[in-house]
Amino acid sequence: MLEKIKECSDFIKSRIKFDTDTAIILGTGLGKLAEEIVVEYFINYEEIPHFPVSTVEGHSGKLIFGRLGEKKVIAMKGRFHFYEGYSMEEVTLPIRVFKFLGITKLFVSNAAGGMNPSFDVGDIMIITDHVNMFPEHPLRGKNYDELGPRFPDMSETYNKTLVEKAEYIAKIKDIKVHKGIYVGVSGPTYETPAEYKFFRIIGGDAVGMSTVPEVIVAKHIGMDIFGISVITDSGAPGKLKEITHEEVQKIGELAQPKMANIIKELIK
Repeated sequence: MLEKIKECSDFIKSRIKFDTDTAIILGTGLGKLAEEIVVEYFINYEEIPHFPVSTVEGHSGKLIFGRLGEKKVIAMKGRFHFYEGYSMEEVTLPIRVFKFLGITKLFVSNAAGGMNPSFDVGDIMIITDHVNMFPEHPLRGKNYDELGPRFPDMSETYNKTLVEKAEYIAKIKDIKVHKGIYVGVSGPTYETPAEYKFFRIIGGDAVGMSTVPEVIVAKHIGMDIFGISVITDSGAPGKLKEITHEEVQKIGELAQPKMANIIKELIK
C-alpha cells in the first residue's frame, strides 16, 4: 500500500508544483464550491496511478488545485464509496496521498438522513463525532508507522476549534445549523424505519454512506478535521417518506450556498 501512495503523490508532484496545507472533499452540498475555486491546475482521477474513479451520478472525478479566496486548496471533486465495490484501501487512498502532499487540514461534506426529530430536510449539521457502522475498518491490516500509530486515539476526531469557529460564522451570517453525531453505514440502500430507530437509539443524529472511513484515516495521519452534513431526508418518527438519489442531489444543491458560505469563511 505504501508504494501505491508514494507512486500517486510522486506522480502529482511531478505534474504540479503547489504548496498548501488544506484539502476539501466536495461531497453532496459542496459540489458547486468548485466553481468558486480559481483553478490553477487539475488532474482527472483516471490519470493518477492507482486512483479509483467515482461511478456515482453527481460525483465527477477531478483533483483541483487552486485558490478559494486568498487560500490555496486542493479539492476532490467526487469521492469514492465502499458501496461502489471499492476496498477500504481504495476509498481512503486519496487521504493518504494528501499526507505526502503536505495536507494537515481536511474539510469534508456529505448528504445525510436525519434521525434527530428537531432536524428538517434542508438543514445543516456540523459533525461533532461519529459512529462507525461500516462492515470493514479502513485501518485493518498492516500498519505503517510513516502514516500513523497502530492504535490511534479517537477521543477528539473532529477539531473542536474548527467546530466553534464554524458555529460563530453561521451565527454572524444568520445561517441555521445544528451540531450532531454522524452514523456511517455501507449503503447503498437507504435506511429502513427500524434501522433509523436503531441508529437514533445508539446516539446518532444523522446517517450516511461516506465520510467515516476518510475521517478515520485522516485522524490516523494526524490531520485536523471538519465535517458538515446537509440533511436531505428524514427518518425521524412521523417524517419518514420515500426518497430517491435525485431528490437527495436536489436538496443538496439547495443547501449549497449556505454550506459553501460557512466553509469558505472557515478556510479563510
